[in-house]
Amino acid sequence: MQLSMNWLADFTDVSDINIKDYCDRMTMTGSKVETYEVLAEDITGVVVGKILSVVPHSNSDHLVICQVEIGAAEPVQIVTGASNVFAGAVVPVATDGSNLPGGIKIKKGKLRGEVSCGMLCSIGELGLTTHDMPGAIEDGILILNDVGLADAPVGEDIRKVLMLADTAVEFEITSNRPDCLSVIGLARETAVSFGKELRIPEAPVPAVRGDGETIDKYLSVDIANTELCTRYSARVVKNVKIAPSPLWLRMRLRASGVRPINNIVDITNYVMLEYGQPMHAFDYKCLDGSHIIVRNAAEGETFVSLDDQEHTLDAASLVIADEKKAVALAGVMGGLNSEITDDTVTVVFESAMFHPGNVRVTAKKQGMRTESSARFEKGLDCENTMPALNRACELVALLNAGEVVDGTIDVYPAKKVPFTMELDCDKINTFLGVNLTREYMADVFRSLDFVVSEDLSTLTVPTYRDDVRCMNDLAEEVLRIYGYNMIESTLSAAATPTVGARTERQSFDMHLRDMLCGMGLDEIETFSFISPSYYQKIRLADNDVRRKSVVISNPLGEDTSVMRTTMLPSMLKVLSDNVAVKNKDVQLFEMGKVYLPTAEGELPEEPGRLSIGFVSEADKTGSGFYRMKGYLEAILYIAGITDADFVSCDNEPTFHPGRCAKLLKGDTELALFGEVHPEVAENYNFVTPVYVCELALDKLFDVRRLMMDYKPLPKYPALERDFSFVCDEATEAGTIAKEIKACGGKVVESVELFDIYRGAQIGEGKKSVSYAVMLRADDHTMTDEEADATVTKILDKLAAAHGITLRK
Repeated sequence: MQLSMNWLADFTDVSDINIKDYCDRMTMTGSKVETYEVLAEDITGVVVGKILSVVPHSNSDHLVICQVEIGAAEPVQIVTGASNVFAGAVVPVATDGSNLPGGIKIKKGKLRGEVSCGMLCSIGELGLTTHDMPGAIEDGILILNDVGLADAPVGEDIRKVLMLADTAVEFEITSNRPDCLSVIGLARETAVSFGKELRIPEAPVPAVRGDGETIDKYLSVDIANTELCTRYSARVVKNVKIAPSPLWLRMRLRASGVRPINNIVDITNYVMLEYGQPMHAFDYKCLDGSHIIVRNAAEGETFVSLDDQEHTLDAASLVIADEKKAVALAGVMGGLNSEITDDTVTVVFESAMFHPGNVRVTAKKQGMRTESSARFEKGLDCENTMPALNRACELVALLNAGEVVDGTIDVYPAKKVPFTMELDCDKINTFLGVNLTREYMADVFRSLDFVVSEDLSTLTVPTYRDDVRCMNDLAEEVLRIYGYNMIESTLSAAATPTVGARTERQSFDMHLRDMLCGMGLDEIETFSFISPSYYQKIRLADNDVRRKSVVISNPLGEDTSVMRTTMLPSMLKVLSDNVAVKNKDVQLFEMGKVYLPTAEGELPEEPGRLSIGFVSEADKTGSGFYRMKGYLEAILYIAGITDADFVSCDNEPTFHPGRCAKLLKGDTELALFGEVHPEVAENYNFVTPVYVCELALDKLFDVRRLMMDYKPLPKYPALERDFSFVCDEATEAGTIAKEIKACGGKVVESVELFDIYRGAQIGEGKKSVSYAVMLRADDHTMTDEEADATVTKILDKLAAAHGITLRK
């Protein structure tokens, strides 16, 4: 909303307020100012002059020499090439040292040997157009005689004569305050913000009467859809004289960012800006049957708008129609078939109220966002249609633009009832942390046009303030006028203030994230919405429980139609995208959530997950499995878990059989990891092995060790024994290590696998696994005999339980 300060002065006195102070205060009271512009600030030294004589230039066939009176002691000589100057013409004169828009500075000089003490100005040189100055020409000097200003005082500042001097303030009005999309609305806010008197008469527009004819002779109105059109008011003006608007009206429109057109159209725009009520004017002769019907469009009905664009409407769109055709798209734009033209003699003024949601949807469908639709879609006041309509008719009489026919058509099926609410001052004070009196609050609300009961206990909200409906809204009104800066800083009123800190889970996740980043992995974030086809790409069976997903009721598309139950497809997709752009060594992780459906009507479970994935051109030996295992062992270290087991798994469809394992803590499955199945790799266009992992963060957090046990450095030396065992190919290395620890008891300090060998010497279906076993006693130096006894016990147990022997 662009506000003319000259226009604002009609309703409240702002002459003693600095423009910067005005903008700051209005912003602080809720009407945010984006910027302001002092209009015509770049025009200085330009005055009204009168041409006394015009003679040809002796050294030029197209220049003339003018003697111009500018109010100084002596006339000045100005050389010009304009062909429309004549003796007696009143013109704008840029004197020596003057400035014009665009940074142009005028200096005294010579043209073809003749002194020129300034310049005669065209409308373009003053930053104007023919819309601003009808009657002027674009390629000649602005002759003030032609625009009704022949009596302009010679020597007067041209900005004053052309009413250019003004300040335009641009407001960013929030969608809950459509009442402020008007000069009157902002005048009301200005008066309250600065404690000024608001000059809006109770009856804003005096009755305007015609010559005795009534509107019933001209027009009838019916509303077929009262839900989408809650009020429709109309008046008729006959004997219309289409002409340019007077200068004062054109300049106010120009300062508000609206282009003047003609008196009738300008009146509707002027009233829209002043009252915030969009209006429309129809050419009466174009209304077939002299009957206006507010109805829904027929499916596929065509409509040509004022901008000469054809639109195809649907049945949800609301139109203003006569008995044969649509003549306007309700709340958006009028039709070309009923526009005001130079031969219009009778006009119907419309002032109506349309459903904001319908106007917005219609305007968006047709790609027609207009000043009218921008206001209607925010929700206007039904009670404003008649004051705006009468103001338009008053302007018609003031401009002598026609004769207003007696009577008004006002179809108002359900009158709007003002909203009444309790004024609970104690609750407002508690809510705001202030101590304001009931009388002060009552004064604030009276200044905002609320009706306060005699006992100051209830308020009646103005009909144009649909944004005030609860105590919080009342508190906001009080505070913005009282001043946000007036609230004193206080300590928290909580009984036991707490120091802000991360929760244990947040700290755990942060340490985990830092560790993974420190190991060279990059963190990613992917959408929780995925396509159902993702489950097919990772080879989940049709009856797999992980296919049962939460379905989005209004998805953006098929690719984001369900909530993920596993993070693996998202990780594989990102890895695939990186490989596609030749990122050959990628290692990624993501910490997020999956969404597991529960009982119908209940929210899904949202357990936390950690996914890890990497692909490397250099990894062609299968070592990636152990690399992933190493990442998980580091995660176990962070969680303080030392007794977890890695167990092979060959029934997971996403993973390569024999290259997949689970991480278990007792009976709790913490993670699933391994090399992806060749078919899955093909689905994602991988040509090298890809390894992924999905870890249950919530479960890991639950089984973490809360207290770390620390042991003193050992006092006694250790003995190390290396073993190379021959076992079946199916025997897991982890099972052997676990058995060694169980048999050796406390003296087995550590068991580390350092080699796996397969070859003809070992035999088919067999493998050799080598371990380094560290033996140590806590209370004495272990002897070779004690170590040998422990080793014998271990070997006997392995042979008896698993058929494992020492390699020879």
